[in-house]
Amino acid sequence: MRFEFIDAEKAHYPVLVLCAVLLVSRSGYYGWAKRSESARAKSDAQLSVQIRAVHHKSRGRYGSPRIHAELRARGMRVGKKRVERLMRAQRLAARRKRRFRRTTNSRHNGPIAPNVIERQFDARAPNQVWVTNVTYIPTGEGWLYLAVILDLFSRRVVGWAASAFNDRALALTALAFALGTRRPAPGLVHHSDRGSLYASDDYRLVLGTHGLIPSMSRAGDCWDNAVAESFFATLKAELVEHERYPTRAAAIASIGDYIENFYNLKRRHSRLAYMSPIEFELKTYVTARAA
Repeated sequence: MRFEFIDAEKAHYPVLVLCAVLLVSRSGYYGWAKRSESARAKSDAQLSVQIRAVHHKSRGRYGSPRIHAELRARGMRVGKKRVERLMRAQRLAARRKRRFRRTTNSRHNGPIAPNVIERQFDARAPNQVWVTNVTYIPTGEGWLYLAVILDLFSRRVVGWAASAFNDRALALTALAFALGTRRPAPGLVHHSDRGSLYASDDYRLVLGTHGLIPSMSRAGDCWDNAVAESFFATLKAELVEHERYPTRAAAIASIGDYIENFYNLKRRHSRLAYMSPIEFELKTYVTARAA
């Protein structure tokens, strides 16, 4: 304890004075400090191996907050600052997102639904609010268009579809996927941008048939649909920008694997206390059943 006190206070008082006051020898203190430093270095080396393994398993997608959460989930007691320090020493970092890009065609004569959610991006339970959007992915055969639907409660991708064409069939396929797997009760809010896909008669007919309430962003404001835009930024930063897809089929296979086997199942989300979307939904379900 005395050596530890000296180590903590040596920045404020000379070691010579501290040793004299605490009745210990300087050689004893320096010997303890050398052994302690050696033990810390060994511990850091062991932890660095664990950090590299988590970073590699995430394919370089995780930064220090998610790596820290993963280590804690494995039962390791380690501080955030220590993980940050060791990642800097190894030059490990997460892949960076880019800013949102506008991809919507809102020049049409279709009806515009009111903005029901008004940037309230929290839901109290699954299947209360879904958000959807479309983005494009480059391939050797030309653009691949990707439509996704996310549940606002867990940020889980509940429906998605990809096509060479950015048309109503693309959006309807993603919607059918979500409706088939989730089977929501009437009253769910479906939020999108003002794109012609979502204002079309056949899309609105499906929403109405299932009792879904349409909601749309304000004109030209991507922040009104920030959760869907953020997912696309994550997908591109963590996957698409590091791949070269020779065909649309190759891109679909890669993106499907990312969504189903990594993002929904494993990726730790900062808004979900660093749980994955599926883990967060399961924990919520178990807690509700136990109450």
